Amino acid sequence: MIFLRRSLVATCLALVAGAAFAQSYPAKAIRVVVPFPPGGGTDIIAREIAQKVAANTGWSVVIDNKPGAGGNLGIDAVAKAAPDGYTIGLGQSSNLAVNPTLYSKMPYDSVKDLAPIGVVASAPLLVTVAADSPLKSFNELIAASKAKPSGLNFAYSGNGTVAHLSGVMLQNQANIKWTLVPYKGAAQAATDLIGGQVQLYISSVPTLIGHVRGGKMRALAITSSKRGDDLPEVPTVAESGVKGFEAVTWFGFVAPANTPKDIVIRLNAEIAKALQAPDVRKKLSDQGADILGGTPEQFANLIKTDIARWAPVVKESGAKAD
Repeated sequence: MIFLRRSLVATCLALVAGAAFAQSYPAKAIRVVVPFPPGGGTDIIAREIAQKVAANTGWSVVIDNKPGAGGNLGIDAVAKAAPDGYTIGLGQSSNLAVNPTLYSKMPYDSVKDLAPIGVVASAPLLVTVAADSPLKSFNELIAASKAKPSGLNFAYSGNGTVAHLSGVMLQNQANIKWTLVPYKGAAQAATDLIGGQVQLYISSVPTLIGHVRGGKMRALAITSSKRGDDLPEVPTVAESGVKGFEAVTWFGFVAPANTPKDIVIRLNAEIAKALQAPDVRKKLSDQGADILGGTPEQFANLIKTDIARWAPVVKESGAKAD
């Protein structure tokens, strides 16, 4: 009985301390780790939401770009940070759901080492060439690829990203061969495509839509099951001849495992509020992103479901990134 009373007292004290901590949170700047360089789709989404959360709450929210290893470096920094709510990260389907199969050794466990806060958006990918490319359509791209196997350089930002894996899948399903050229970030890959150093670039709509609208790139196809509202003139890969092809990437905030539940719920609420702001919705929509949202539990389920969904695809494609 004495032990039971002590346990109950300890539990109550812990709950009171946790509640007090949550009420005083945040007492300093919140660091948002973006696992890719500035300028890419992940960075754009993170900054837009972080700025709105800061404006709504008066909190200090800072972006910390940590690129490398297909996003693993940045997410690992989140997983190994103190679970106090002051370090969170914007993960994607690549480094949370694809990489656990793509890499033989992962520095973190997407399920065990992270506390999902909430999914915020999803986006299909664009298959692009430079504006001055002789390739005017996706069918012309396939024909050129079959005529000269490995003759086209396929650029993508980061081994293990959905863009990388989608390119491998597309090669397999279309029976073509490209020379794969990985980049550490989206900005340099875009520069090299426009400059003619590579002939083909696949990345998310938020990353590339500005270049397409600005006349620097030509979008040959989109990887969603239907055409995008913002680029209705761009056909899907499936309707262009690769039947059944579909690939999208999602984005969601995570914290270190064991971050107090009250903190996770509060962060989820503030992020959800930011997503409802008309200016944020317009900015993300203009970038080609579909706004999502939901509970931490729903995001946790999405991560587990997509790990299982991508695993056989990764193994069948033969893609590896170590």
